[in-house]
Amino acid sequence: MSMGGGRRGSRVSSGDIEAQRAANAEAPRIPDLLPRIAQLFRPHRAALGITISLVLVSAALSVAPPLLTQQAFDVGLFPPEGTPNVPVLLQIVGVMLALWVVSAGLGIAQTHLTATIGNSVMAQLRVRLFAHLQAMELGFFTRTKTGVIQSRLQNDVGGVAGVLSNTVSSVIGNTVTVIAAFIAMLLLSWQLTIVAVVLLPVLVVAQRRVGQVRARIATKTQESLSDMTAITQEALSVSGILLAKSFYRQESEVERYRRENDTQRGLQVQLAMSGQWFFALVNVFLSVIPAVVYLVAAWLLQMDVAVTAGTIVAFTTVQARLTFPLMGLMRVALDLQTSGALFARIFEYLDLEPRIVEAPDAREVDEEQRGRVRFDDVVFRYPDAASDSTPTLDGVSFTVEPGQFVAFVGPSGAGKTTISYLVPRLHDATSGAVEVAGVDVKALRQQSLIDHVGIVSQETYLFHASIAENLRYAKPDATDAELEAACRAASIHDTIDSFPDRYETIVGERGYRLSGGETQRVAIARVLLKDPPVLILDEATSALDSVSERVVQAALDTASRGRTTIAIAHRLSTISAADVIHVVDHGRIVESGTHGELIELGGVYARLVAQQSADYDRSASSSAM
Repeated sequence: MSMGGGRRGSRVSSGDIEAQRAANAEAPRIPDLLPRIAQLFRPHRAALGITISLVLVSAALSVAPPLLTQQAFDVGLFPPEGTPNVPVLLQIVGVMLALWVVSAGLGIAQTHLTATIGNSVMAQLRVRLFAHLQAMELGFFTRTKTGVIQSRLQNDVGGVAGVLSNTVSSVIGNTVTVIAAFIAMLLLSWQLTIVAVVLLPVLVVAQRRVGQVRARIATKTQESLSDMTAITQEALSVSGILLAKSFYRQESEVERYRRENDTQRGLQVQLAMSGQWFFALVNVFLSVIPAVVYLVAAWLLQMDVAVTAGTIVAFTTVQARLTFPLMGLMRVALDLQTSGALFARIFEYLDLEPRIVEAPDAREVDEEQRGRVRFDDVVFRYPDAASDSTPTLDGVSFTVEPGQFVAFVGPSGAGKTTISYLVPRLHDATSGAVEVAGVDVKALRQQSLIDHVGIVSQETYLFHASIAENLRYAKPDATDAELEAACRAASIHDTIDSFPDRYETIVGERGYRLSGGETQRVAIARVLLKDPPVLILDEATSALDSVSERVVQAALDTASRGRTTIAIAHRLSTISAADVIHVVDHGRIVESGTHGELIELGGVYARLVAQQSADYDRSASSSAM
């Protein structure tokens, strides 16, 4: 299921991102990346072919006016007869005007095509990167800042826009123009041509050195942009603003942003200035050539070499035609070296291999065994954990029969939430088997598995959209009646009905315009709309006050009816009626039984219940005072 982002054989796992970044920093960029960049244009071969044809014709036409200038001088203005030949001059000027008009039209068509192709490639690259990131496992996102990921999509892809839009036409057009101009210069005077190009090899070597410097600065610039985007995403989110205001740390956040912004400003100045001395030198060199040509022409005339005034004017005109394309080629070469750093960062993400992939022969969930969940000696260790570290889960085995209500309790960090993540295959077990409907989850189609499992977590996420849009995320084609039925079952319909905009009420980012209990009940309604056979409740009421907890708990009781329910519980009072309670400690199930059986056992569960009862009594006493 991995997205076709890179070459087979060069893929790396998402845990090896730092190693890949180091490799990219040392490897030569453009020679390695050019085939992959060229591959991005394959869907646009027809339009690219037309563009190249237009560029070739336009470049060839651009050299004709200087040659016509020679004829205008030597045949029209100063013919051997001595009198200007006006009819011939009119013909030459007419041809020159026609060429300029045709060239202008070709330029407009060429600009439209290159802009269309370049922006299409950029848009497809951005979607391709986004789709590939969607295929990455949950662990990748827990290890990577959201702002850094956003920077790859926005800053890096946006940074190569100019290269994608203009490079092909610029390279081909300028190359053809340079070659044609060079041939024209040779035809006019090979002696003057040697003078005009003698120092070009030195400039090419200098350009390569400048490009390497610019590439290094560009890499640092993009890394700084990633850090700025991450700071922005963290500090300006609703949660970040609440945190900053709660601790009165707005100034420190501004200072953090200012420091990174100063770094970015310095790098941008370095990037803008790098190579300026080189282009100034090139400009001086190419600007001085006409004056040198006049001196050499005078010397040639003294040596009785036939050089006409038309030849000198035409040569300097052609040489001027050579200057801009040559500068253009050098700028493109620098841009390619600079953008190589950006392409390397983009391909770095596209080369990541998702750790969780669908088997080629994956099958659908067996409807006859729907709702059955089984763990068989499951061991789980996070991928970035040391191989000799203590596993998060160690030899966990249990079975949940269809329709059962099974709860997992235990101290924080015991591994309860990890168990809930393994059922829908948000993580893969290191060893052992996790089965849903009698089949190892690794052998099931991921969509079929996800359709089979619904999750209500403690940290509910709602989009900045209407309540109806948030609900339809579970079932896009749901009718209004289905939305209302789900909300009634979740005990939230009456609340929604009291809002002025009812189901079109905008909930705000992460649902902040709703209370915690309302947000949680909307999330429960969303899961009910999905109607999964297996329901996972991951501490769904632990962040709520006692009043909201009772309302939400009633909604959860309704949602659990007739489904296999796996509850991760912090407040033990919410799971006292569970069919089976498993007590997890240090990654292992240490006790199992009903509430009454575990109390009678007098072990870990009994101590947890006694501790929570004592905490509740102290809280009640404090409130009474």
